[in-house]
Amino acid sequence: MKFRKYLIDKRYMSLFYIIIMLFVSLVVYLDPTVKVSIENIFYINVVSFILFSMYLVGSYIYNKRYYDTLEHIIKSNRSDIINSLPESNTYEQILYNKLLKYLYEEQNKKIEELYREKKENLEYITSWVHEVKTPIAVSRLIIENDIGKTKKEILESLEEEIDKIEAQVERALYKSRIDSFSRDYLINEIKLEKVIKETIKKHAKTFINKKIEILIENVDIDVSTDKKWLMFIIDQIIWNSLKYTNKNGSIKISTEKDENEKRLIVEDNGIGIKVEDIGRVFEKGFTGHCGRENYKSTGMGLYLAKKLARKLGHNITIQSEYEKYTRVIIHFPKLIDYYNIQLRNLHN
Repeated sequence: MKFRKYLIDKRYMSLFYIIIMLFVSLVVYLDPTVKVSIENIFYINVVSFILFSMYLVGSYIYNKRYYDTLEHIIKSNRSDIINSLPESNTYEQILYNKLLKYLYEEQNKKIEELYREKKENLEYITSWVHEVKTPIAVSRLIIENDIGKTKKEILESLEEEIDKIEAQVERALYKSRIDSFSRDYLINEIKLEKVIKETIKKHAKTFINKKIEILIENVDIDVSTDKKWLMFIIDQIIWNSLKYTNKNGSIKISTEKDENEKRLIVEDNGIGIKVEDIGRVFEKGFTGHCGRENYKSTGMGLYLAKKLARKLGHNITIQSEYEKYTRVIIHFPKLIDYYNIQLRNLHN
């Protein structure tokens, strides 16, 4: 740090010193009870100026190493800035160092979060591509091995594979829009039965091909939610049930309510979830034993469903017994609880 720049930084102190000395000199000179000659007043000012200059020079030398080290760190573009910070000489410098360390740590956290999200997105895209490639490959096989099949059979098989591709594309779109969720939802009273039937209709061919029985009981109730996002949530749950339920199985959809909430229950008699996996099924990218052993899964369906449900003020829980059943429950709290949840989401 050059002395000239240091003096510029101390300009207000220097101005204050000049004003004080002028004031003192005028008081002494104009006071009739004090007889001090002009020469003595000049002498006092000269000595004071010398002492003040010595203070400025001493202060400059004392702090020069700190500022020179900072300039060297900036010019050398060092990556390990925090460990290179000079030792503080004043309380002001201590605060500067603390502020720099705080900013550095916060920046590192953001970078780590961005890196983690980038890694997760890359893993998801890789898994998603593999999942989409499967129905594409099957479609090619259907076209190439069309001997002995009617045109209707071929078209139905192709339509089923296209539905699988469409489901994966829809999931990717919803994942990309989840960050802008706050600008893209509208809470209304909706008929739950209508949403369920529309969702089941999307998977009708899978129900038929796997000969899975669908039971719908007592779903004629109203809930406060966003229809589009709720349909996506239910779609992910039913898709999971279809995926992990064997042929000739069954899926039951029902509701129940009490004084605190309404609940939508989707239960299947599929392969179930192991005890060690059930606590992690809503984690991003977690596929569990069933997903790893029997299916190529991205582990994003239930994660997105849970995240969106919480944003809507709902909740999702799961109960299961391996090789027996899986029961997924969407909880719709009463209105006052819903608004409390929304307020917590805003604060978080």
